[in-house]
Amino acid sequence: MAAFTLAHLSDPHLPPLPEPSLSELMGKRAFGYLNWTRNRHKVHRRDVLDLLVSDLRAQVPDHIAVTGDLVNLALEAEFAPAQAWLESLGPPDQVTAIPGNHDAYVRATRHRFAESFASYIEGDGHLPGQPIFPVLRRRGPLALISLSSGIPTPPLMATGTLGQDQLAALERLLTGLATADAFRVLLVHHPLRSTSHIKRLTDAPELIALLKRHGVELVLHGHDHVHSTIWIDGPERQIPVVGVPSASAVAHGHHPAAAYNLFAIRRDGNGWRCDQTVRAVNDALRVREIRQVRLF
Repeated sequence: MAAFTLAHLSDPHLPPLPEPSLSELMGKRAFGYLNWTRNRHKVHRRDVLDLLVSDLRAQVPDHIAVTGDLVNLALEAEFAPAQAWLESLGPPDQVTAIPGNHDAYVRATRHRFAESFASYIEGDGHLPGQPIFPVLRRRGPLALISLSSGIPTPPLMATGTLGQDQLAALERLLTGLATADAFRVLLVHHPLRSTSHIKRLTDAPELIALLKRHGVELVLHGHDHVHSTIWIDGPERQIPVVGVPSASAVAHGHHPAAAYNLFAIRRDGNGWRCDQTVRAVNDALRVREIRQVRLF
């Protein structure tokens, strides 16, 4: 059986940032705009993002997962360019997107992600009026399960929350998949473990406990802008939880340059085999493979 290849990138923070109006620079956005003009505009570059995406498309993955933070301050003027970028990445049947905290930066535009990218987030058989998350999409052998952890937060905070309704719906969804012949991939923006109080997923313990009861094969996230793999307990074996750097970043401080992951997934007897390849931008602004590892 040929492998099904899932590509994973995150946190494009699509540059450049449109010029905000004075009325938009209120509250949290004022802090974010100051941070962008002082620092972040030097880190997040469109040429780096385009280079990474060009290399990703050359690998011809079967599906692409984008785990949030397509925009920066959730300005109205950011969503049309982000929509055009997402469409350039691939059609909705080949790309799945979820929101991050920057996509829900303020209450005034927290609904815009779902409106702009509806065809990239809606699940199979989604009906109008239904809650959007969690979302189930079946692609080849995969059952892609999308969560939304992005919420508006006070200035200087970047926490995420799923909430009891979403967690309860996820438990029902995973119960329904218990007998399915599927490689279950959970997509969430925030990491399941964080050393930063202001960047954590507030109900991560509840999600980890749920996954210990029901299990998935793989968890993918963004948010931290670093390479990371941790393992959490599942009902039968440990589950890899994999993060990836920002897709538009140059190396800065302890944050590496832009990268993406490829997961080659295939049947292995009665179980699954999953091999990870990491491709990253180097100092010469070329994308190269930096690591291969068999997760299981």
